[in-house]
Amino acid sequence: MRGKGDIMGKTAFMFPGQGAQYVGMGKDFYEQIPVSREMFELAGKASGLDVAALCFEENEQINITEYTQIAMLATEVAMLKAIEEKGFKPDVTAGLSLGEYGALAASGVMSAEDVFKVVRKRGIYMQEAVPNGGAMVAVLGLDTAVIEKICEETEGFVSIANYNCPGQIVITGEEGAAQAAVEKLTAAGAKRCVPLKVSGPFHSPMLAGAGEKLAAELEHVTIGEIQIPYIANVTADYVTDKAEVKPLLEKQVSSSVRWQQTVERMIADGVDTFVEIGPGKTLSGFMRKISRDVKVVNVEKVEDLEKLQELMA
Repeated sequence: MRGKGDIMGKTAFMFPGQGAQYVGMGKDFYEQIPVSREMFELAGKASGLDVAALCFEENEQINITEYTQIAMLATEVAMLKAIEEKGFKPDVTAGLSLGEYGALAASGVMSAEDVFKVVRKRGIYMQEAVPNGGAMVAVLGLDTAVIEKICEETEGFVSIANYNCPGQIVITGEEGAAQAAVEKLTAAGAKRCVPLKVSGPFHSPMLAGAGEKLAAELEHVTIGEIQIPYIANVTADYVTDKAEVKPLLEKQVSSSVRWQQTVERMIADGVDTFVEIGPGKTLSGFMRKISRDVKVVNVEKVEDLEKLQELMA
């Protein structure tokens, strides 16, 4: 958003993942901004779904991952295109879980049509991978190393899904194993363990099969040049080689999301302004726990675009 030689800090665009969705998200962009409407329509065409209806009309499907993913991504890309149209560009970008596909669109690595096609399939494959469900639980107020150790020692599939911010780690896995881990985590001093409303144990090795199917789908996708640097969830590092993009996306489905480490990396590299693009303020909330020395703005309504104008002033 600022000139590269500017002594001021850098700006990052960041995109949230599942859980932030709500009926009505992005509706004002759809109604008021032609390029945003085009993105909702493109998402519908690419996915074979009425994505606008999914996002704007009361329905149960919006919270089922098969549909959540395309709805969230369409909203994020619609907002991104409105921001880009105003001439704003970030210095770096990243997204949490599903949000990484918003970052791919921002970085120029994939076309909007391709991210929509891929994410529609990603949602289906992730839903199919765990027909019997599983569990994800946010663990609050316990040291990361303790959580990692308890997950390792618990029988069955349970592991860390998300390193969100200090004091908030999400675990994922089989329902029984997750429950057993929760009992141990509570005994070890966790302040709270909050079950998440998700339809599967995402970012668990249980989803490796979904990653393999996703890899096959990605074979049809052309990867563009990386125009804006982006940081991958799996490594919490920059993707500098186009050949790394697809393998990292395959792994991402069944690997831990290293979000806190991603943000810390951006701050270490001079990012001092973070723009959250998409529904809710989840990432802005994490940011307050990671660093209070940076500016955070979220864009989820058309009037929020004015906040960006102020940042540029």
